[in-house]
Amino acid sequence: MTQTSRAEGFVPPTLDAASFEELSPLIQELLGRTLASTSELERWLHDRSDLLAAISEGRARLYIASTCNTDDQAAQEAYASYVEHVAPKLSPMFFELDKKLVQAARVCPLPPRYAVLLRNAQADVELFRPENVPLETDLAKLGQQYDQIVGAMTVEFDGQTRTLPQMSVFQESPDRTIRERAWRTVADRRLHDHAAISDVFDRMISLRHKVGVNAGFESYVGYAYKSFHRFDYGPAQCERFHAGVEAAFVPLMRELDKDRAAKLHLPALRPWDLGVDVLGRGPLKPFDGGADLVAKSRVVFRRLDPRLAALFEQLGDGRGRVRSAADPGGAKLDLDSRRGKAPGGYQYMLERSRVPFIFMNAAGVHKDVQTMVHEAGHAFHSMLCVDEPLVEYRSSPIEFAEVASMSMELLTMKHLGPGEAGRAFYDDPESLRRACRDQLKRAVTVLPWIATIDAYQHWLYANPTHTRDQRAAFWLSLDERFGSKLDWSGLDQARRLSWQRQMHLFSHPFYYIEYGIAQLGALQLWLHSLEKSETSAIEHYIKALSLGGSRPLPELFKAAGLVFDFGPETLMRLADRVRLELAKFPE
Repeated sequence: MTQTSRAEGFVPPTLDAASFEELSPLIQELLGRTLASTSELERWLHDRSDLLAAISEGRARLYIASTCNTDDQAAQEAYASYVEHVAPKLSPMFFELDKKLVQAARVCPLPPRYAVLLRNAQADVELFRPENVPLETDLAKLGQQYDQIVGAMTVEFDGQTRTLPQMSVFQESPDRTIRERAWRTVADRRLHDHAAISDVFDRMISLRHKVGVNAGFESYVGYAYKSFHRFDYGPAQCERFHAGVEAAFVPLMRELDKDRAAKLHLPALRPWDLGVDVLGRGPLKPFDGGADLVAKSRVVFRRLDPRLAALFEQLGDGRGRVRSAADPGGAKLDLDSRRGKAPGGYQYMLERSRVPFIFMNAAGVHKDVQTMVHEAGHAFHSMLCVDEPLVEYRSSPIEFAEVASMSMELLTMKHLGPGEAGRAFYDDPESLRRACRDQLKRAVTVLPWIATIDAYQHWLYANPTHTRDQRAAFWLSLDERFGSKLDWSGLDQARRLSWQRQMHLFSHPFYYIEYGIAQLGALQLWLHSLEKSETSAIEHYIKALSLGGSRPLPELFKAAGLVFDFGPETLMRLADRVRLELAKFPE
């Protein structure tokens, strides 16, 4: 093939990046190119990056369309076809590209800037096994199957058909009978499909174990760590995190639970007593619909920092939605919950266009505000790296990527209420105080949940032949260790299967401890804003995010002014400070 000139650009603008037939010649050109000098290798890396960005976006658009429209057969078939027929052919070619890079770098030494890229490529070369390609295809199809099962879940409640995210508002109702009825309605709906979900998960566990063994590991645990490029910590450090959460944050969470039960005049909390306001006030109603959510978020970011506000403005007004991969309508946001959407929320960078896309299931509750600023933080991270020529460096390790998002949840708190730059989410100081207290309590309660999920995954994959009863028994033991002390009388089956609501277990195995490590970083950055200044905290935030993934994880934390440590001592110090700050936001 004739090499495309640099001036013309290596990737044609009309390339269909979801077509293997169009991608293959470009990959073959990269594989066949002679690399005899460092400058030639650097040019090759930039051309490879452009192609990888196009491939990433080709898959992203299909995935986005499939999650926005789980009941659209064409969207589902398009993504499934890509997963089954394109991705398996690309995987060994990616391996060959990584192998060529590693081999070429031995002959044509690269500057230190490329150290992280080379380290990651070396790990990927060592992990690759051709026999795992069809297994990864089967796993991706199982993940899509889980999305379709959950995306189809609706209930009839008070005369209306509602999605499960839309039911969350009833957990804030002052009427306990409504809360209980809503909770049981959702739980019964989940239980209706619990066997199908367990079938999917059983197959996932088995396939993932095979993937790990094929790559030379005793189980999927070692494989997962290496595939996530976890070079700076291992299972032993995760166990220290579990112990720290148990010692520092579980007691604080249970103190808050005890106080909640007392204020509600209950002998013990039931699962439907965790979201209601303890003084009987109705749910916070921060916005009405996705467009209003975006408008008020704009106000919040204008108050926080003009640079972040300018980035957020680029996302649009929230009125669009993705209808298909072929006709995305230019939407960068698809926010409102509706039937036929996959669960959860995410930010997906369209790497070739270099624009972010945010997906969520907004139902008009305060949790949606948290999700919006969280995903906006991910978008800021991507946008601050937009001029980085290497696509591999336009994203960071997940442990730091989540610092970008979780920090926004904490740093935006005080800007949610009355103030300048327009109308934000809450018009009165009391509602703002409730929202801030809710956010801090969420920071407390999410760490025990993260420890639960992470410890659960370590056990699941270290014991891949476990039975469903053994799985349930271990889950219950973790709930006793890390969970709230609830009265689960008569709800045994719902409790045994409550892990099924955590989608990461299905679609992103072992992707969860990152949230815990990042939450500790976000808490440190928030304390920086309190102890020094908000301006200083934002400066550190932008500086560190602008590095993307070009530095090792500890260096990214250092650039943000954070300590990369998640042992008991660090957690105890943070828990003590959060306890003091919570006292400033009384009920």
